[in-house]
This record gives sequence, structure tokens and C-alpha cells, in this order.
Amino acid sequence: MTDITAALVKQLRDATNVSMMECKRALVESGGDIEQATTLLRERGIAVAAKRASKAANQGIIASAFAENNTIASLVELNCETDFVARNERFQAFAAGLAEKACTTDEPLAEQVKNEVMDLITAIGENIVVRRNSRFVLEGTGRLGSYVHLGGKVGVLVEVGCEQDATAANPVFEELVKDLTLHVAACNPRYLKPGDVPESEIQAEREIYAKQVDNKPPQIVEKIVDGKLRKYFAEICLLDQEFVKEQKVSVSQLLAAKGKELGDTLTLRRFARYQLGE
Repeated sequence: MTDITAALVKQLRDATNVSMMECKRALVESGGDIEQATTLLRERGIAVAAKRASKAANQGIIASAFAENNTIASLVELNCETDFVARNERFQAFAAGLAEKACTTDEPLAEQVKNEVMDLITAIGENIVVRRNSRFVLEGTGRLGSYVHLGGKVGVLVEVGCEQDATAANPVFEELVKDLTLHVAACNPRYLKPGDVPESEIQAEREIYAKQVDNKPPQIVEKIVDGKLRKYFAEICLLDQEFVKEQKVSVSQLLAAKGKELGDTLTLRRFARYQLGE
């Protein structure tokens, strides 16, 4: 019988990050063969993953990364069962690595990293799910911004365009992009502009507003409905929202004012917002 030394167990532990007890058991079963023991641990990891799959994974962390001189930015959401594991250093390091990988692809990462996730489940003992990932690649002149808030509970990407290279390097423009990420995190817009809102949603809102004032003359009803719809857009559309740091100034007005200050035309091209477990 092969002598399972502490050094051999440590070697397998260092290679797999599985507990010392599980490593020793696998080495005993494999007769001290490191490669076979590693396979056994992976097979058990699959079994653990299957067992944990029914457990709700609505905790976790959102992570972000930049690449290619800040011309690429990403967001990822990695879920687990408990907030305790969400604070685990290995879990957080895995999320950071996923964010870096997300800078290289627009495809969902879950299938690409399923073996690594199984290994993590085996080591940590909770269901872990790579829920979603997004990537922004800068389109033309401008700047990408990223912000992760509340210990990884909310994450934001924005892309703001300009026409001059000097503007993109200007600290005023850089601060504006940062402020816009903070705004998106705080105000949770659903669309960039009213034109992005589905017609079915607009029509449903119109019907609700019309019923609220159906005792008014038709011409008055239409004006009231239009007014309520503008307020609705100001709640859900980023460009129409009041800027979080300067009330009574919309985001579109802020962009125009900063563009005038910089002598350029600024455009908020797109945004993404992740909220953990939404």
C-alpha cells in the first residue's frame, strides 16, 4: 500500500484547493496517483455541483475590468448562496478573473468556465452560478466608465462619446463620465431615451393615465396624458432623468452644458446596469 504522506496531500491540496481530508481520501483511493486523485476530486465536484444546483444562488458579487488601454470594459455577475461566501477571498478573486475574461468576448461565460466553477463549488461547498456578462468596446472617440457600488451589489458601465481627442483626455470630461456612472447606479434608468421604450409599454401607460382622468373633456385628457407620459420618461429614461448631483438639470442638459464648456459635442452612447439578483 502506497504511503500517503503529508507532503503528497499538500501537493494535491495546492493543485486543487480542495480540503486536506478530501485530498487524502482521493489519494488513498487512487493508490497515491496524483493525476487519478485529481480526476476523482473533479468527479466529486460534479456530484457536489449537481447536489447544490437546486439551492438558490441570489447572493454574490458584481465585478468590472478594463482592457486595451481602457478601450474595453466589462461587467460580470457571479452568484452564490450566502453573503458569507460572497466575501470569501477566493470567490472574489474568481469574480475578478471572470471580469478580465469578459473583456475578451461577448459570448456568455458560464459554459466557458464550467469546469472552473465546479472546482470552486467543490472547494467552497455552495452553489455558484456565472449569471451574466457584458462587454463595451469603445466606438470612436470618447471614454468608457465603470463603477461598482455597495460591495459589489450594483455595477455600471457607460460609454460617452465626443468629437475631439483632446476632449477625451480632459479631466473635466473624465469627471463627467464618472458622475454619469454614479447617476446610473443611483437612479436605475431602464432606457437611454424615450425612443427606446417599447410602443406596447407606452400604450399601456397611456391607457392607465386616460382612465385616471376619464371624466375630463377629450382634448383635456390628451394633454394630461401627454404630460404624465413626459414625467414617466423622466423617471425611466437616462437622458430625461434629473441629474442626481444637480436637481432640475436633466442628464441631456448636463451633457449640453459640459459640451459647451469643452467646446465639443458630447453623446451618451449607451449604458448597462447590473443589480445583484435582479
